[in-house]
Amino acid sequence: MTDVSLRQLELFAALPNFATLSAAAAHLHISESALSQAVTSLENAVGVQLCVRRKARGLTLTPAGQQFAKQARRIISETQELVLGARRTEELRGPVKLGCYSSFATNVIPELLEGFPRRHPGVQMEIMVGTNEELLSALQSGHLDVALVYNVSLPLGYRRRKIYATELEVHLHPDHPLASASTVDLADLAGEPYIQYVATPGTVNVIDAFTALGLVPRIETRVSQTNLVEALVGRGVGYGLLMSRPNRLPMSTEGRPVVRRPLDPPVTVSHVVGIWPEDMNLTPRASALLDFAVEKLGGYGRTDPA
Repeated sequence: MTDVSLRQLELFAALPNFATLSAAAAHLHISESALSQAVTSLENAVGVQLCVRRKARGLTLTPAGQQFAKQARRIISETQELVLGARRTEELRGPVKLGCYSSFATNVIPELLEGFPRRHPGVQMEIMVGTNEELLSALQSGHLDVALVYNVSLPLGYRRRKIYATELEVHLHPDHPLASASTVDLADLAGEPYIQYVATPGTVNVIDAFTALGLVPRIETRVSQTNLVEALVGRGVGYGLLMSRPNRLPMSTEGRPVVRRPLDPPVTVSHVVGIWPEDMNLTPRASALLDFAVEKLGGYGRTDPA
């Protein structure tokens, strides 16, 4: 059997992230012909076609190629850990790549990015903020070690660790009649103008909650940023429904006061969780980062009944 080098595995492991061989070559700082030769050499070694290379249609991995790339990423990761482990003393060293769902990133990333490197100065943190789809894709491609997401509508194939409890809450202008109540019934909001936060899977969950009560919300406008929801609430345009988050001031980004109240009965009570592919082992650095996240954020919110 033809020898396979670690460099060849590194090159092939990166291919699923690119539509063409030329784009992959440019990113990997290698000539397209050299990359093509590396792929051909791998195919000769394993005896199966790993990808289809057509100039008109770009680059497509075969099913065997997709599995090969996945296993190659695991080998690369384990090799990196082997080298780091041989150097390791008491101190953690090396990179950790953390993904975070965009709607609560500003509420958790600053605390983690400030505190974790202080505790583990030998660790270099890399942060990616994105949608569920973007984070799951990055986890599968090996671009992330772990991601923080809502424990809602997640696909199979991921291990999970709870970070903090979260639930849907209403955001109100201080002059709103319901702002003086300690809790708010979702049914009392149906006739009020609603600033809808549009995101997956939150939008569907909220609409389903209204539907379960036989109600249809009166949507005033739809926006794709939580900060914009709070800004509009602060100006009295309507109310918002957002998942509770730590490290927040009772005001919008414009400095206008916003009142937040829990819903009673509760709706969408869940957790923010750290997730990673079940066929991948967490690095010691990623595991320590989750430990730190639980330490700093785990006391927030009320635990769900599940």
